[in-house]
Amino acid sequence: MNEEKSIIREDIVASLVRTLEPLEYVHAFWEAGAASFDRVDQWSDVDLYVVVEDDCVDSAFKCVEQALSSLSEIELKFRLPEPTWHGHSQSFYRLKETSPYLYIDLVVMKKSSKDKFLQFQIHGVPVVYFDKIGVVKDDAVDLESFLDGIEKRLETLKILFDMFQVDALKELNRGNDIEAHTFYMNNTLRPLVEALRIKYSPFHYSFRTHYIYYELPPEVVERLHGLTFIADSKELRKRRAEAEEWFWEVVRSVDRKALKNQSQLRLRGKSPSGSW
Repeated sequence: MNEEKSIIREDIVASLVRTLEPLEYVHAFWEAGAASFDRVDQWSDVDLYVVVEDDCVDSAFKCVEQALSSLSEIELKFRLPEPTWHGHSQSFYRLKETSPYLYIDLVVMKKSSKDKFLQFQIHGVPVVYFDKIGVVKDDAVDLESFLDGIEKRLETLKILFDMFQVDALKELNRGNDIEAHTFYMNNTLRPLVEALRIKYSPFHYSFRTHYIYYELPPEVVERLHGLTFIADSKELRKRRAEAEEWFWEVVRSVDRKALKNQSQLRLRGKSPSGSW
């Protein structure tokens, strides 16, 4: 895969700022994702957010695509069918003259939308390119409500985990190893990762494996490696049992008071040692 291309992220951002900022119906433009956590590297994509008048979403996409096309041919495009899971409009672009890693993830939000992914403790501090009406400000997390949601999610996880451990086992018993591996990843390892995130990085408990190398203790990540990369069905059976034991150990150790304390430290800009 050829990564040596002429268009870089700064070119993309500058072109979009020049195009969007003069438009009266465009109110704000910022970058999130890796940039909002100061983790941009040579493999990072570009996560961009635009706020527009409610009836101008399609116009914004049209202008963005014209700006991108002025830099390079749009090699691939995918716009999410609507309604999307988050309620905004979203499209992905890959330019011919950029690294394939530098694809553009663009979310266009209506001005009236309530949730603009601006909880800084969850989504990071955005890099603002312009903000004409003061849209980009921290939507502070209501900690008690947030912890209520975590407790509710934890109860659901416990039920689902207990219910569906048999799925991997029954396929192992049948000799259907591929199916067993899929059930293991979905019904055992994925909820284990979520439980670990609840314990160690509660603001990102729903982020699955995203950022775990940065936010979970190194010894936890190392242990997850051993449960993720499995050689055969015999090892799968063993690792599933280990993961099941660890899951229940983790969920029994989660304490609302401890979660609240570390969350308050995070809200004050201090990260508990060895966690996130």
